[in-house]
Formats: sequence, structure tokens, C-alpha cells
Amino acid sequence: MKKAVVLLSGGIDSATTLYLAQDSGYKVYSLTFDYGQRHKKEIELAKQLAKITGSAHQFLKIQFPWKGSALLDRRIKIPQERKEEKIAKDIPPTYVAARNIIFLSFAISWAEVIEAQAVFIGANAVDFSGYPDCRPEFYKAFQEVVKTGTKAASEKRQNPIKIETPLINKTKAEIIKTGIKLKVPYELTWSCYKGARKPCSKCDSCILRKKAFKEAWIPDPLLK
Repeated sequence: MKKAVVLLSGGIDSATTLYLAQDSGYKVYSLTFDYGQRHKKEIELAKQLAKITGSAHQFLKIQFPWKGSALLDRRIKIPQERKEEKIAKDIPPTYVAARNIIFLSFAISWAEVIEAQAVFIGANAVDFSGYPDCRPEFYKAFQEVVKTGTKAASEKRQNPIKIETPLINKTKAEIIKTGIKLKVPYELTWSCYKGARKPCSKCDSCILRKKAFKEAWIPDPLLK
């Protein structure tokens, strides 16, 4: 059976990607990071998602000692109540420098050891916060890194590990509709940059989530 490592944060995109990978016939190995983010709510939900899908799960704790992001440094304010059309125009202070480069490097390492054929990541470049490491050109470039920097590719005994970004060109509403068909339990996902009992409904991530469920004509289970 073919194998895939899935980067699983506990958000809408990564949860949908997990179910898409399984639906595509992969045996899934989920990878979740605690990188010092403001709260652990997503992490706990990622663990639950891995458990209910029966996927193997690796949980890694890493550090960004230099911080530089509102998700890592509470002294930096999280943007609130920004208009939807402005969210993707500028890179916000919630951007964590080179985060996806680091996450993908760990994922490729694990994939190479277990001889997986793919690494899945729920990156999206339509309804997103303007992060540079969520754009198609980044993943195209990273695929070239995999082709030139891994043992599996250099020995030509197997095809290079493929970076799969199945959500990259989908709107958030399309992602949710896809997930509903796959029976993704969105009540076990979290998007808010804050870790309160309920979503704040004011941060960029909450605004994008609200827009997505509204456009998909589906009630958000976290707001019931």
C-alpha cells in the first residue's frame, strides 16, 4: 500500500487534506508540531483527528527562539477585524518565518525513512492570509529541492517523494464542501489564533473561516 506523510495542524485545511489523502488510497502518517504557538487547542484536536482516522501520528516539539511572529510573541498584536479583501494583500504579523520550509523538511525526512511516496500539506493560496510559503511557486520550487536533496531521488531507485497540495487553488468554501463529502468532523478543527473556549471571530483566521462556512451554506459547528 502506498504511504503518505500528512502535515496535520488541526485546522480546516489540514484535516480536509488528511481525509483526502486517505480517500486517495494512502496509508497516512500524520505529523503535528508544537512550535511554541499561542495555544495548544489545535494540537489536541490534531491528535484526536489522527486517532479517529487510524493514522500513525508523530508529535514533534520544536522552538523558534528568535520568535518574530504574533503567534510566538504575545507582545506582538494579532490583527483584528480586518476586511476580507485586505487580509491577503500584506504579510501579517502572524507569519512565522520559514515555517512551512521547516515543517516540510521534517516531513520529507520521515517520508524518506518510511519509504513514503508523498507528503501532503493543506496549503491554500485563494482565501488565505498572504503567507509566501502558501503559494504554488513555493511548492514547485520545494519539489525541486526534494529531487536534488534526497537519497531516494538521487539513487533513482524510486520516484522522488511528491509534494501534494490538493487544496492550493480551492476557495475555503470549496474546501469545506469537499470535506463534508468526505465526512471530515469540522467540530474537531480549530482556526482561531486565540485559544479561548470559543473562536474570537475577529482575527484573520476566524474571518476567513466564517466567510468559508457562509459561502458553503453550512453552519460552522464551533459556532452553534
